[in-house]
Amino acid sequence: MHNPRHPHAPPMRDGVGPSCVVLPSQGAGSLLDFLAQRLPAVPREDWARRMEAGEVIDEHGQPVRPDRAFQRGLRVYYYRSLPAEPPLPFAETVLYQDEHLVVADKPHFMPVTPSGRYLHHTLLVRLKQRLGLPELSPLHRIDRDTAGLVLLSVQQRTRGTYQGLFRDRQITKHYDAIAPWRADLAFPRDHISRLEESPQFFRMHEVPGAPNTHTRMEVLEVSPAGDWARYRLTPVSGKRHQLRVHMAALGLPLRNDPFYPVVNDPPEGDYSRPLQLLARSLEFVDPLTGAARCFESAQRLGW
Repeated sequence: MHNPRHPHAPPMRDGVGPSCVVLPSQGAGSLLDFLAQRLPAVPREDWARRMEAGEVIDEHGQPVRPDRAFQRGLRVYYYRSLPAEPPLPFAETVLYQDEHLVVADKPHFMPVTPSGRYLHHTLLVRLKQRLGLPELSPLHRIDRDTAGLVLLSVQQRTRGTYQGLFRDRQITKHYDAIAPWRADLAFPRDHISRLEESPQFFRMHEVPGAPNTHTRMEVLEVSPAGDWARYRLTPVSGKRHQLRVHMAALGLPLRNDPFYPVVNDPPEGDYSRPLQLLARSLEFVDPLTGAARCFESAQRLGW
């Protein structure tokens, strides 16, 4: 499907929608010069190859040649690609689909959206290709390391209505987690603290100051050996890595957590230690129909 505001935008290809860059009001040289300077992560020779192959298109639907002169205000479309992408030997499950929503059950290790080394092996691109839904977009995200439920919007027209549920905290999310058992800690409990990005940009940490995160914690069961427990974690707020940091702060780091309390990231292709964190359920009242919605993951965590 083409963007109705820009009817010559190229269609989705293998689940990947086109990226767009708008040329600024000032510039000189060729479009190849501009793209190589504006987006240096793609080598100049790769831009030239894409242009020769007709993979770079302007807003009028015309292929952009490498020697085409800079033209201010022009929209240029291209497809993101990766020279090599690690395979993921796991599959997502679609639990529910209607004209407005898709509910997917994501496996561990699968990113929700394209980033870094992953493009085609992401939940969003796989579902776009599988379901033929070019406007599909996640309404929230969970970590690549976390398994479980992801709610996605099917069409742009109603997306804002469902996004309002998250903005206004009208959705209840429950997570299951496996972590050490400590008899000296009382449950249920609420953990409230301030989280900020740490000097290691990919990690978060607790700092002094006004709280900006809140997690409710319950113990569901203790392992037969008494060393592990299964917890229910209910985030009231939604900061990155919130559940993982809050549990580690109590001395209860989640089993197989590669980031907390210390970085212990497994090597590429090692799927033997999935993080024991599962987005187990989603509950909300549908703002369009008024129906009560409750979805539950088919996955389970193990000791």
